Amino acid sequence: MIRIVTRKRLALLEADRHAAFERAREATEAARAASRRHITELFAVTDRAERAEAATDEMRYLLANAVKEASAAEQRTLLEQIELRRLREELAAEPVEGQAITVLFHYGEPHAVYASREAAYADMSVHGYPADHVWGPRGERSPYECQWSCEAFIYSAASNGFRRVYRAVAESMRGAA
Repeated sequence: MIRIVTRKRLALLEADRHAAFERAREATEAARAASRRHITELFAVTDRAERAEAATDEMRYLLANAVKEASAAEQRTLLEQIELRRLREELAAEPVEGQAITVLFHYGEPHAVYASREAAYADMSVHGYPADHVWGPRGERSPYECQWSCEAFIYSAASNGFRRVYRAVAESMRGAA
């Protein structure tokens, strides 16, 4: 079949082709713009997700450290409560006749009170003395001449207090016959 095409028909077909080409170009531009928007949005969403993941990791780390610190603080608190309970019981205990305490003197002035001489000696490591330091008697020296000295005190119910225990020091009898 042969079809005769007139110029008018060719002009209409050319106009239709041109209109279709323009519609295709506009659709392509719209698709490209939509694609750019989607890609931009995808990058933004990915960035937000990565930042959220990083923030989550940081919060996990901070939470783990906080839990660790809270656990350590709880342990310290528990130990301090036990020590406080022990000290309260010790404080509430009435002194017993003959019970001794040791007072640590620094140049003749009371520095600290201990339940035993051994506890006083052990605590001297705080002041720079080794725990195995050998302590000797003060002898004839005045308490004010000794940097550190320990003296025992014994509870006396009659006086409702503690009295100093004096150690007998052998003195030479010069010139005695």
